[in-house]
Amino acid sequence: MAKINELLRHLKDTDSSDLHLAAGLEPRMRCRGALQVIEGWPVLSDEQVRQMMQEITTAGQWDSFAAEGDLDFAYGLPGVARFRANYFLQRKGAGAVFRIIPEEILTAEKLGLPEAVVNLANLDQGLALITGPTGSGKSSTLAAIIDQINRTQAKHIVTIEDPVEFVHINNKSILSHREVGRHTNGFGPALRGAIRQDADVILVGEMRDLETISLAITAAQMGALVFGTLHTINATKTIDRVIDAFPAAQQSPARTSLAMSLAAVVSQLLLPTADGKGRCAVHEILLRTPALPNVIRTGNTPMLASIIQGGRTLGMQMMDDSLLQRVHEGRITVEEAMSKAVDKTPFEKL
Repeated sequence: MAKINELLRHLKDTDSSDLHLAAGLEPRMRCRGALQVIEGWPVLSDEQVRQMMQEITTAGQWDSFAAEGDLDFAYGLPGVARFRANYFLQRKGAGAVFRIIPEEILTAEKLGLPEAVVNLANLDQGLALITGPTGSGKSSTLAAIIDQINRTQAKHIVTIEDPVEFVHINNKSILSHREVGRHTNGFGPALRGAIRQDADVILVGEMRDLETISLAITAAQMGALVFGTLHTINATKTIDRVIDAFPAAQQSPARTSLAMSLAAVVSQLLLPTADGKGRCAVHEILLRTPALPNVIRTGNTPMLASIIQGGRTLGMQMMDDSLLQRVHEGRITVEEAMSKAVDKTPFEKL
């Protein structure tokens, strides 16, 4: 049995989310958002870390890591869970991070997603972006939305990920899971293929470069419902990030294309609960309204706050308002909310 399996079992047993290995450090895990040393394990040398890493890779994967210095893949431990693995090199040697992928795909109801987020599953077309920092639960939210479509609609859903995380079983919909590096050479080729594969819904694991962003917008304009993720913290920065991905000469037509296709931006944070026993999601939600396309075309992104404030009856909300609501519900502490808020004043009063 691979030695690392012992650590991965411990990760699952303690309800932790991530395992961190690095030459020159003891193994550590992230439990309820905080990193802590795993008791009973010594400081690992570079040789020990590499040996543990190599035990669970194929010869081809290890050769790729040796050549590139980075590797992403999914690792399944029967009876325990699947893990998203990232290998890398750092100053003292090799390192790795394993993130647990829950075996059960939690429904939107179990995750407590706002109704406006759940309703994204009912869109016919457009680009819906789920954003937030690493570890904010974007993948779980997207999985819940895809699950909602799968259970209620007859669609062809194509997921493009690096690596595949949540595996959905065909229900009313047909799902095609495609893994970058295994089933396709990249997000760009896979997106072009999805457009030709009669896809009703396309999930893009990460919109990380110009080609992927451009093709995702194109697919949405051509009638598909496209879900993508970005590491941005609110609607304004999300739209700016998409446009800034294009060269200066292409930004004006890019604004027009995004204005035509953008259906929603949901920004998500995952914060420790007030009782310290779990984590709680908070959301900023921007939905398409008649005023939104013109704001995007003109680059007047400061007006997005007014659109969100004016769309509360539709389910829109600012991140600060979501934080304040969770404080009043007793779900998170004032201090935690205040650390993430843009306007500190309402929290200072509390």
